[in-house]
Amino acid sequence: MKPYIANLINAITLIGLGLWGYYSNEPADRSLTALIAPAFGVIFILCTPLMKKENKAVAHIVVLLTLVLIIALIKPLTSNISSGDNMGILRIGMMIVTSVIAMVSFIKSFIDARKAREA
Repeated sequence: MKPYIANLINAITLIGLGLWGYYSNEPADRSLTALIAPAFGVIFILCTPLMKKENKAVAHIVVLLTLVLIIALIKPLTSNISSGDNMGILRIGMMIVTSVIAMVSFIKSFIDARKAREA
């Protein structure tokens, strides 16, 4: 899978599932921190055209932000596990999975580019 496609799929997942999680709570229980994943998704969507043009700096920034997001999603996942919120576990789990798939795609792309340069 091309890195920009993996990034776009991840971004759409983060926005969709993040907003679903935010709006699934009662208005009094909504936390602005639930909008962090959708915000990352918007940033990733904005970076996708530059990744498609193989802008290395943007690609490295997206990789770093994806790693930060994966780490940041661990706490909400453990909170949902301890509270028994199965839908929350599913939503956050899917966000982590798509982020990890995107990260693997990015790393594979970097390795392939290096091999191509050395050949």
